[in-house]
Amino acid sequence: MKKDSKKNYSISRKLKLESRIDEDFIIKLNSLSLEDIIALKLELSTKIFKGKFYGLQLYKYIPEIAKDAVVKYAIASTNSKINASYILGISYRYLKYLQKGKEYERYFDTTPLTDRSFDDTLGL
Repeated sequence: MKKDSKKNYSISRKLKLESRIDEDFIIKLNSLSLEDIIALKLELSTKIFKGKFYGLQLYKYIPEIAKDAVVKYAIASTNSKINASYILGISYRYLKYLQKGKEYERYFDTTPLTDRSFDDTLGL
């Protein structure tokens, strides 16, 4: 079996590097329940459509959205994908199957935000 390489993934670090969140936001977010966060995100997402999800069967897709979020968390919070599969209660093989087409490695890749020098960004 190929050795399971693991990088230091962190969803909060990634979002901070992208300037999408800050410490103040994290403190406020931590005071909300998961249900409140989901409901608020849905409300904000539909504001432009006056509260309607036109053509989207929301109730049908919520389990898939939630599972995707849990897989991201498990990958970020463990030191290997094998341990992530243990947290999720699924086999390592099934985790690899779930990852197909999801590009989790790319999601967590912060290289463009942290490792490039100024000259690299200018193409010099």
